[in-house]
Amino acid sequence: MALNWKLVIDTADAPALADFWAAALGYEVEDPSALIERLLAAGHIGEEAVAEHHGGRRTFRGFAAIRHPEDPFDEISGIGRGRRLLFQDVPEGRTGKNRLHIDVHADPGDLDTLVARLEGLGATRVREVNKGPAGHWWVMRDPEGNEFCAA
Repeated sequence: MALNWKLVIDTADAPALADFWAAALGYEVEDPSALIERLLAAGHIGEEAVAEHHGGRRTFRGFAAIRHPEDPFDEISGIGRGRRLLFQDVPEGRTGKNRLHIDVHADPGDLDTLVARLEGLGATRVREVNKGPAGHWWVMRDPEGNEFCAA
């Protein structure tokens, strides 16, 4: 039996990194505002658990998630039920090399366009890798320094 999953990424600013990755991947930032209003009204959470992002949209403080636009999601919570990345704020900074990373793939022959678009969103190039027939890609960093590959 296959399992559902999400990739959780530690951050310093979850909403900002969610915005970057949503734009980079063409995903949608989840909107939990309806769920938050229900939890507040029922007294299950207090205002200290809530933050505002993008002109007043209510989010859970320290958390943000993105989902593939074609995957199913819960209408009440906004939580995706398919391909999903969850960003969570943590107090400590990144201290070493990523043990897991994302590869973002361009259409064949369009790597330069992809890299330029990612740089326009806030990514930076680290190094170019050219393995001939085995592949050509760029190692890049997202706005918080997490490495990923653009291929």
